[in-house]
Amino acid sequence: MANIKQIARQAGVSVATVSRVLNGHPYVSEAKRRAVEAAVEALNYAPNANAIHLIKGKTQMIGVLLPFVNHAYFATLVEGIGIGALQHQYRLLLCQTNYEEAKELEVLDMLKMKQLDGLIVCSKASSWDKIQSYAAYGPIVACDDAGDRPISSVYIDHYRCFELGMRYLIGKGHRRIGYCQSRPDSNSGLQRRRAYENLLGELGEPLREEWMLSDCVHMEDGAEVIDRLLQLRERPTALLVSGDTVAGGVLAEAERRGIRVPEELAIVGLDNQPIARVLGITTIDNQVGSMGQVAVRLLHDRISGRAGQFERLELSYRLLERQTV
Repeated sequence: MANIKQIARQAGVSVATVSRVLNGHPYVSEAKRRAVEAAVEALNYAPNANAIHLIKGKTQMIGVLLPFVNHAYFATLVEGIGIGALQHQYRLLLCQTNYEEAKELEVLDMLKMKQLDGLIVCSKASSWDKIQSYAAYGPIVACDDAGDRPISSVYIDHYRCFELGMRYLIGKGHRRIGYCQSRPDSNSGLQRRRAYENLLGELGEPLREEWMLSDCVHMEDGAEVIDRLLQLRERPTALLVSGDTVAGGVLAEAERRGIRVPEELAIVGLDNQPIARVLGITTIDNQVGSMGQVAVRLLHDRISGRAGQFERLELSYRLLERQTV
C-alpha cells in the first residue's frame, strides 16, 4: 500500500505538502494540490484510519447502547441521535444488548479501549455504579436521570409524567385504572408504580396487582393484555400504557373482541409515536426524538471540552387528547 512518502516523490513535493493536502489545509498552491491529488489517484492511496485515530486521538465515532433496534421508542430515540450526529459529524455504532449485562460491558470496554469517542446509554440493565466506573475512560450521556453521578443526562420526570396521565383519567371520571409497562424494576418503572400507588391512595381505591401488567413491549403484547383482562372478574375501565405501540395493540384487540373504546375501556399511551397519531390514541408526548438530539449535543460538549461540568437536562412533556378517552 502506498504511503505519503511515495505520494510526495510521485508528485514532486514535500511530505509536509502532501500532509496539508490530505488534511484539507487551505495554504497549498493549486498546482501542487492537483499534483498530489493525481499521485493519490495513480497510487490508489487510502489513508489508514487507525493511524489517523492515533494521531488525532479521536475516532469521530460514538456508541449508542440500546436493548432493541426494532422497537418504536428506541427507533425514534436513535432517529434523534442520528440527526444530532450528522450536525456534529459523528458516525454512530449501534450496540444492541437485549438487556444483557455482559453485552453492555462489552460496549463499555470499547469506550475504555478508545474505540469510541463517547457513549450514549439509551437504556440498560447494568447498575449505575457499574456504568459510572467507566466514566473515567470517556464521556457518557444517559437518556435517563443518572442523579449526581459523573454522567451527563437528559431525561423526563417519569413520576410526574405518569401522574399527568392518571390525573387526566381521574378527571374524566375513572377510578378503576390499570397500567401496562415493560420493565417494572427499571428506574422509570419504579417511578411510574409510585405515582400509580399514590394516586390510587388519594382516591381511596385498593391496589390490584392483577391490573398492573408488565413485560409489555410489542404490539402483540397489547393484544395479550386484553386477553388477560377478559379473564378477570373485575376489570379496569381505563389503562395507562407505557408505549404507543403496545397501546395500539390494546386498541386493536379491544375492538376485535367487542370492547368499546373509550366507552368501556379508555386508553392513554406514551411517547406520541406515529401509530398514536394514525389510530387517534390519546397519549403523552415526552419528546423522545428531541432527547436523542440533546444527548448528542451533551456528548459533543464533553468530547470537545466545551462543557467542563456534567450536565443534567430535564425535558418537558404534554398530554395530547385524541379519541381513546
